[in-house]
Amino acid sequence: MSKNGPAFDPLDVEAIERNPYPPPNDTVLAGKARRALGDPNGLTKFGVNLTEMAPGSVSALRHWHSEEDEFIFITEGTPTLVTGTGEQLLRAGMCACFPAGSGDAHRLENRSNAVVRYLEVGNRSVREDVHYPDDDMVMKRVAGEAPTFTRADGSPY
Repeated sequence: MSKNGPAFDPLDVEAIERNPYPPPNDTVLAGKARRALGDPNGLTKFGVNLTEMAPGSVSALRHWHSEEDEFIFITEGTPTLVTGTGEQLLRAGMCACFPAGSGDAHRLENRSNAVVRYLEVGNRSVREDVHYPDDDMVMKRVAGEAPTFTRADGSPY
């Protein structure tokens, strides 16, 4: 629990930049940082992140989840949502839902000259496969273990 009880300023949570992808995609997420908001107060059933994207950055490689629902809510800026069905310019106050197993790969791109911030909410599945169709890659994750990356056919990445 945070020192002030259940309420806190999300900007007081440390922002972490991470690039979990193997080469040659290990720098794709430069300019993106996220704050794990649920963790300070012990949330374990779902994750909540406040994510910030600098101009020119992206949220992820275009992907879809096998087991986890994903919800985003734009709090600041104008990111472009890129999915298998096309592109859509979003603005503060808009949201998007990505049901588990949909197969519609998605990502946000910050094509603007201003920072983009959004809330990202998803369940925490024990097992999860994340598919990256544009990059012939699948990330397999089991709770408590490091994720592994393969090609779509299961061969090593």
